Amino acid sequence: MAQKDYKLWLQYNQKTDVELVSKYLSDVQGIVSLGNSETSKIASNELKLGLQNMLGGKFEIKSKSDSDKTVIISSQALLSPEIKKEIGSFDQLNEEGFIIKSISLKGKNQIIITGKKDIGVLYGVYSFLRLVQTNKSIKNLNIVDAPKTNIRILNHWDNLDRTVERGYAGFSLWNWQKLPDFIDQRYIDYARANASIGINGTVLTNVNANALILTPQYLEKVEALANVFRPYGIKVYLTARFSAPIEIGGLKTADPKDADVANWWKNKAKEIYKRIPDFGGFLVKANSEGQPGPQNYGRDHVDGANMLADAVAPFGGVIMWRAFVYSEHDANDRAKQAYAEFVPYDGKFKDNVIVQVKNGAIDFQPREPFHPMFGAMPKTPLMMEFQITQEYLGFSTHLVFLPKLFQEVLESDTYQKGKGTTVAKVIDGTITKTKLTGIAGVSNIGNDLNWTGHPFAQANWYGFGRLAWNPNLDSEVIADEWLRCTFSNDENFIKPVKEMLLDSREAVVNYMTPFGLHHIMDTGHHYGPGPWVSNLSRPEWNPVYYHKADKNGIGFDRSKTGTNATAQYAPEVEKIFDNLETCPEKDLLWFHHVSWDYKLKNGQTLWNGLALKYEEGVNQVKNMQNVWNKSEQFVDAERFKEVQMLLEIQYKEAKWWRDACLLYFQQYSGKELPAGVEKPTQSLDYFQSLKFPFAPGN
Repeated sequence: MAQKDYKLWLQYNQKTDVELVSKYLSDVQGIVSLGNSETSKIASNELKLGLQNMLGGKFEIKSKSDSDKTVIISSQALLSPEIKKEIGSFDQLNEEGFIIKSISLKGKNQIIITGKKDIGVLYGVYSFLRLVQTNKSIKNLNIVDAPKTNIRILNHWDNLDRTVERGYAGFSLWNWQKLPDFIDQRYIDYARANASIGINGTVLTNVNANALILTPQYLEKVEALANVFRPYGIKVYLTARFSAPIEIGGLKTADPKDADVANWWKNKAKEIYKRIPDFGGFLVKANSEGQPGPQNYGRDHVDGANMLADAVAPFGGVIMWRAFVYSEHDANDRAKQAYAEFVPYDGKFKDNVIVQVKNGAIDFQPREPFHPMFGAMPKTPLMMEFQITQEYLGFSTHLVFLPKLFQEVLESDTYQKGKGTTVAKVIDGTITKTKLTGIAGVSNIGNDLNWTGHPFAQANWYGFGRLAWNPNLDSEVIADEWLRCTFSNDENFIKPVKEMLLDSREAVVNYMTPFGLHHIMDTGHHYGPGPWVSNLSRPEWNPVYYHKADKNGIGFDRSKTGTNATAQYAPEVEKIFDNLETCPEKDLLWFHHVSWDYKLKNGQTLWNGLALKYEEGVNQVKNMQNVWNKSEQFVDAERFKEVQMLLEIQYKEAKWWRDACLLYFQQYSGKELPAGVEKPTQSLDYFQSLKFPFAPGN
């Protein structure tokens, strides 16, 4: 039964409602596939597998349409003129879009799944199967859908020794030792899962890059993976180590202005594209956290990115240049540094460069205000970088539904061109009109049987794909789809568990970092609380740098009276964040150092409110346990037990967070815990003594 976990959201469970099945069978009795490509075969086999499993009976795949009640799947080019006429315009579609339409032709009822290209047809098939999976009607269909972003990509922080940085689900999927000759079935299943949610790219290697991946020995292995992924519409990308010309090329320098260096990269690109004609390009982390980059040679990000862009441009390749930079030489405010470093370069990058920006200005915290760069570079394609793996959100032991976080960021208004200039509209090119658009998710996928280490962490992979396809999708719709596809369509299960999912992210914020607190996790591994850490070599690696608790209050003053980070936002946003009274309470301590006695909107003092938020988070996890315990009849025994045990860990750790943080901050506030907050049973010394030398993913 553990196989259920492995199947992700593609369970295709048999429908038990006889009436429902006969309704479906009154619309669909056969499959006609007009295409002959690898992608077409995958699409027709997937449709057959899904319908047979869900509706029973046999669904034969035919090559011509002569019967009633068939689903015809085909690219636009192979459709008959009569069907094309019934379908109407393909103008609304891009190369990856699809149309699903019910038509009646010569007395025969048919459902057409089509697109300009075969990959669009495959996406259409998955969309159609999702309708059946979630018990939706397939009568009178007229669906036109296309992705809003070009590059929808997973960033694997996988190392060549198969360890995964910030990976909490086992080892890397990529078994470099056995490649290229051994093609693990998991590679195919990985591609299939990604295609089912519209993900079209994968970066195989860690941003903290190893130049060896660019050697012929490894490129042969990368080629083998690219061949597996291609029919599923997935391009392979690699991380480029900036110093590769020195490390594997025998050059004395990696200066981007050096002709030999530029030529080395051009030749390397030629070598890669000869093997992999549809290679996507490079993701680069440069001059960040000790990684080499153009600044080592007195050059800037534009010099580095454009040099690489020139190398891949002849082949249609892309450079994704990460904006995650901060320097130990700038003690001012880490949150301001990426903006300060990149905004002056707006409009200076080549057309095939896209700057990849984390959702917030610090580092994938449970909650951060949107990154100010999204409102400040109208002439540069900006790519969103979300983290799917839960580095700062309890790893794969905590149930956290991240589409809520993603949606909160995407809906944020940058005011770049007045009201309504949301982050989503910036990254999908609606505002900037850039041709290159993208959204990246730092992957949580490993070789664990269930792929993600927690059955519910699969929802974050799924939700990322759905939001990359359409950044305006509501996270409630995503939760509903995922639960129905993965577990059950029973409303008695869906209603409470969906509510649990939608509340889970706020619960984590409450028991870890309420009111805009951030980066108070323990050192290095980021597992558990460590607000007391103050002894690290760089100031901005220490939690005390971020919460600044003292006898007067708590919080980081980023207003005009502090570091003035608020000035990096558009005036309309700056005005809201800068003023203590108008700043949303969820971001209060991100932007302001606030007195312990400050009155919150609910009348509580900040100290009492903080303590009550920590308590609320713990209670929310208790409630999650109660909800899950009542769902036993709807879920197989293995997954039920697995989630039950993980929620027990989450409950214990939520209490650990509450007790450790409140004991620590209480030293500064000097105040008693308010009524309703459970008293800690351990001392602060106890919590500070805990060590985790082998925490995963570090």
